[in-house]
Amino acid sequence: MTDTTPAVGAAGPVAADQAPVFQLQRVYLKDASLEMPHAPRIFLEAEAPSVDIQLEVSNSAVVDAVHEVVVRVTATAKVKDKVLFLVEGKQGGIFEIRNLSGEQMGPVLGVVCPGIIYPYLRANIADLISRTGLPAIHLAEINFEAFYSQKMAAMQQQPTSGAEAAPTATGNGAAGA
Repeated sequence: MTDTTPAVGAAGPVAADQAPVFQLQRVYLKDASLEMPHAPRIFLEAEAPSVDIQLEVSNSAVVDAVHEVVVRVTATAKVKDKVLFLVEGKQGGIFEIRNLSGEQMGPVLGVVCPGIIYPYLRANIADLISRTGLPAIHLAEINFEAFYSQKMAAMQQQPTSGAEAAPTATGNGAAGA
């Protein structure tokens, strides 16, 4: 049995074609690369590597009401001053999003969508590194709500210019390296 009663909002009945829509269409690995410029000699180093993690979230409209969201991670591990490995991955997702207000769209694209995509990216990065014979790097969980809030605060502090800088997060967000 289906409910045919229209949704009622603050302004009255909402037609079915005006109801908010959020649907994941596809998750895919958009790009992945791994470099080990000092192999095999770097494997002889006994010192534990230092790991730097960079994170970036971007989105773009594909067609009307369809958006691509991409989460990019770049992990660089160094022993002393030599790069052990550099791995970069971009995980994409295509989302159908309709009938949301402008103020709702930002958090959906900047918090909800990356939260769906990121676990796939974490698994792909760990798999790529484990294939090198090195211990896998397990990327830390990300609070995309805090990340989005920091990004918005940084954008408000920047003087307005014609170009928008891509927001990034930096840190040692890995375990097991």
